Amino acid sequence: MLRIEKVSKIFNEHSNFQRLALTDITLSINPEDVITIIGSNGAGKSTLFAIISGALKPSTGVVYFGEEDITAKEEYQRAGFIGKMFQNPLHGTAPQLSIIENLTIAINKTSYGLRRAISKQIRAEIQERLSILGMGLEDRLNAKVATLSGGERQALTLLMVILKKPKLLLLDEHTAALDPQYSEKVLQLTQHFISEEKLNALIITHNMNHALSVGNRLYMMHRGRIVRQFAGQEKANLKVPQLVDMFTEIHDGMAHDEILLQ
Repeated sequence: MLRIEKVSKIFNEHSNFQRLALTDITLSINPEDVITIIGSNGAGKSTLFAIISGALKPSTGVVYFGEEDITAKEEYQRAGFIGKMFQNPLHGTAPQLSIIENLTIAINKTSYGLRRAISKQIRAEIQERLSILGMGLEDRLNAKVATLSGGERQALTLLMVILKKPKLLLLDEHTAALDPQYSEKVLQLTQHFISEEKLNALIITHNMNHALSVGNRLYMMHRGRIVRQFAGQEKANLKVPQLVDMFTEIHDGMAHDEILLQ
């Protein structure tokens, strides 16, 4: 599905502000893999996502989708097969438009001739899809998205991403800004859609419980590198205290090594 080979990213290269954000990242996402990624702020998680989505180009290394080298492809060229969500519920929807208008754009991939695009068939499909969310939004089709709560908007954004039928989902802390009730609800919907549509997904999270309960593989990042990875039974056997201890040990150990090198 997706292969990343020896990808590094340097910001402000050849200047006094040069910063190495990723170092020799190599990973493969196999069919139906769901991978959670944890790491402290500055670990390189979002930079990795930006390179996968095409928002950033790597300084070195190659990104493949299937057998195709997509390293030079722009973000809009990858949007047809890569869907993404971010932490902020205000991103991903058009607040001045109604629920049905937002979803019609997702289905038709354009806002041109929007009113004419809302056929009876489209309306029925949208109502059916919205009912899956369990939030009553199917009865509020004409409500402006700006009037929805953060959790409702994030659930709507998730549905819009799914309606575009991506092959890979990039979810960057997409439940972090929500209250606990909506966080769990959106996570459950995420798992439902991933299973139903048989999607691949990469999920950045700071929630250790989510990191362990979701997906079949787990990556731990630190200072631009993948420092630990778990899969299969090893991941299934992990408990949150163990994961926290490993995370702390790696973080403190590398900080200690840096002090010794000074």
